[in-house]
Amino acid sequence: MLGAHVSSQGGVAMAPGRGGALRATAIQLFTKTPNQWRERTLATEQITRFRSEVSRHKLEVVVSHDSYLINLASPDPALRARSIESFRMELERSRALGLRAVVSHPGNYMDDRARGLERNARAYAECLEAVPGELEVWIEGTAGSGTALGARFEELRDLRNALPDRIRTRVGFCLDTAHLHAVGYDLARVERVWEEFDRVIGFKLLKALHLNDSRVAAGSRVDRHEWIAEGRIGPEPFRRIMRDPDLAGVVKIIETPKREDPLRHDRRMLRRLRAYARGNTRAAVGV
Repeated sequence: MLGAHVSSQGGVAMAPGRGGALRATAIQLFTKTPNQWRERTLATEQITRFRSEVSRHKLEVVVSHDSYLINLASPDPALRARSIESFRMELERSRALGLRAVVSHPGNYMDDRARGLERNARAYAECLEAVPGELEVWIEGTAGSGTALGARFEELRDLRNALPDRIRTRVGFCLDTAHLHAVGYDLARVERVWEEFDRVIGFKLLKALHLNDSRVAAGSRVDRHEWIAEGRIGPEPFRRIMRDPDLAGVVKIIETPKREDPLRHDRRMLRRLRAYARGNTRAAVGV
């Protein structure tokens, strides 16, 4: 289950074909413009076409990513209410499209960390209660800048544990290699990172990985993605991730820079990762 975050420009039904052009088996997309509050209502024909395209391109897993504007931990009642409404609508669109999960960044607490975590958990519970079904939320670990929640595994655990039992089973986690690097987790010893995650949270709750190199130093708390093996993380952690049998069932999505040619660069990065998975280091050099 390997693929990329792909554009939904021209309508969500265009996204599966972009995944197909990458020979992806998994894709991530935005179901609306991520930096605007304006919500998108999907017509029945769009939903039908999207589901047909997912089947046609043999995509095993499709997930969405929530809006950048959403802050479910905010102490501002107006912003939190708007965020809850936007997140609920994201869940509704994703359920209608038949997606596996919505990947969600925890919010920024702004005032007090414990109160922010409680607000964030309460908002997740409210939205998941409002949109029942099998759709999951995969909480993404953050780079930890400013007052962002969810940088450390302990905080991710506490956020999930604050949910009611009936909701918690629909919540798992997505980890981003660039974020782990920014927080200070040592990806040169990547197996130890997974051991720590298993000890603190439980490995079965790791549902997805965002595979990105980083332009910044370890522990910087800055989120700057780079092409795989061309940044400060380097190739070896990605080789080990791609060859780790314990990660075979974990969805892997690249969010590396698109720059002037998204198709070419995404193909290049996925070829590199597939070569790592085969153990073909020569084929991975220069692709």
